[in-house]
Amino acid sequence: MRIVVTGREGQLAHSLRAVGASSGVDIVCLGRPELDLSEAATVSATLLGTGADVIINAAAYTAVDRAESEPEKAHAVNAAGAGLVAQAAQRLGVPIVHVSTDYVFDGGWQHPYREEDRVCPLGAYGASKHEGELRVAAANPRHVICRTSWVYSPYGQNFVKTMLRLAGERDEVGVVADQLGSPTYALDLAEALLRIARRVLDQKVLDEKVVDEKVVDEKAADTPLFGVFHVAGSGQASWADLAEAVFAASASSGGPSARVRRIDTKDYPTPARRPADSRLDAGKLQERYGIVLPDWRASVGDCVSRLLAGRAGTGSSTSASP
Repeated sequence: MRIVVTGREGQLAHSLRAVGASSGVDIVCLGRPELDLSEAATVSATLLGTGADVIINAAAYTAVDRAESEPEKAHAVNAAGAGLVAQAAQRLGVPIVHVSTDYVFDGGWQHPYREEDRVCPLGAYGASKHEGELRVAAANPRHVICRTSWVYSPYGQNFVKTMLRLAGERDEVGVVADQLGSPTYALDLAEALLRIARRVLDQKVLDEKVVDEKVVDEKAADTPLFGVFHVAGSGQASWADLAEAVFAASASSGGPSARVRRIDTKDYPTPARRPADSRLDAGKLQERYGIVLPDWRASVGDCVSRLLAGRAGTGSSTSASP
């Protein structure tokens, strides 16, 4: 199985390479300049020659706050670019696994969001990701749209790495405590995406044995394996909860630690509004694929251990959410 991944330097691309290497999957990560989702001419020209069996669209404009002043750039990558990737996958006759975000929700529902719940993004980033979902679904009936949230890893820049850095600089850190979400370890997410890719590829091969391509396309939209899924770590946390878990894991291994001063969102204003409660219900993923991501607390411990042991690279992801 050859999986082509759009995006080369982000947390998820690094994690997919790591998980793929340990499981014998051929992972090809493509990025700028040869593949630039904001430059339409590069997308199909690059992807059509890859020999992909499945495409995972992990490339994204992830600067949530900067998107408020650069909405056109976020749209070019997250919406228009995502649609072009899905079109290329359709031309290749292969499924697309597209990574989206909890920021498509406004956070006012006060229970974990299910896939069919109302989408209402609060800012330019979330709006661009929602438009991307729509374009991917329209371009390729064999789509698996995976919404995830609060992604962290040993790679790039993210919340866990920021907390460890701050713990080495100060005794106390103020962290927002009135936003709830589903922290997701990028290595757990990568493993789930590879399992999804295997299943949809197996389904494609099975379908092609019994029906011609035209019928496959008509059937695909109704296939239970396709559609929108929530793929996030088990359990829930506030940012303050996550910070406390990071510091506890670090202290237990002799690393830096700090006290958490719990603050409200209003005490830490940002250009973009964040959803107050963007927890994701991943029951559909378990039902259709048999996949349950580990509890975020255990995964935080693994991430911190890797960071303290120096078992990580330095990607360029710019946000704790994809």
